[in-house]
Amino acid sequence: MVKNSFISVIFQEKKEKNSGSVEFQVFRFTNKIQRLTSHLELHKKDYSSQRGLRKILEKRQRLLAYLSKKNRVRYKELISKLNIRESKNR
Repeated sequence: MVKNSFISVIFQEKKEKNSGSVEFQVFRFTNKIQRLTSHLELHKKDYSSQRGLRKILEKRQRLLAYLSKKNRVRYKELISKLNIRESKNR
């Protein structure tokens, strides 16, 4: 499963399982975004799910902004591992 393989990559460096780390939270939000996006392709008028998706996108964006300010190398690695494209305004 993709989730387990990525979690093992994150935690190889950290010996302890830290589910509160920024990388892990971004990973979880990315999975939720993918699930909600596929749901919204089938149910185009599900406005509550659209609102939830926007909220999750904003949370992930804030976490990525924090990580880019805190540690640019970890930010670049996370972006490349998750195949998230970097926004143009950064």
